[in-house]
Amino acid sequence: MKIFVETERLILRELHQEDAQGIFELDSNPRVHTYLGNQPIQTLAEAEAVIEFIRQQYRENGIGRWAVVEKSTGEFLGWCGLKLITEPIGGRCQYYDLGYRFIESHWGKGYATEAASATLTFGFKELQQEMIFAMAEPGNEASIHVIQKLGFSFVETFDWDDTPHHFYALRRAQFILPTT
Repeated sequence: MKIFVETERLILRELHQEDAQGIFELDSNPRVHTYLGNQPIQTLAEAEAVIEFIRQQYRENGIGRWAVVEKSTGEFLGWCGLKLITEPIGGRCQYYDLGYRFIESHWGKGYATEAASATLTFGFKELQQEMIFAMAEPGNEASIHVIQKLGFSFVETFDWDDTPHHFYALRRAQFILPTT
């Protein structure tokens, strides 16, 4: 199992088929999908397909969303990571998008900010990216709060699948890398 990043509380590692139950718990919850524009999954087989889709991104692009696991318990909390966007979204393509999604019982505990900060550090230091992007629907205040807390700047609002989305950018020079 390849571990990409560790923080004080978290391990960010490759997703594996053994994470299917965690992905099912995450993606079968309608509240998790409120701002995602898609429907919750219904079966464990769909969770396995989600994992395979992400693993295909690892193979094709060398990067994808990572499992977020609590260090002290080994519990699967959700996922976070960078995705290489290769098809136009918001009029742009060929950029790294920061994304995160957590099981509802773990909302409000700072995991998204902690995991996203570690992911950004990886993107800027290891991948040598000059800029990383993020997007959120305007009503998704919790996600927007994380994005802004990390230092992203608002770029514009665009329509994606007939739904407005805010587009944010963070330059390497704007991101304060942890000193550890």
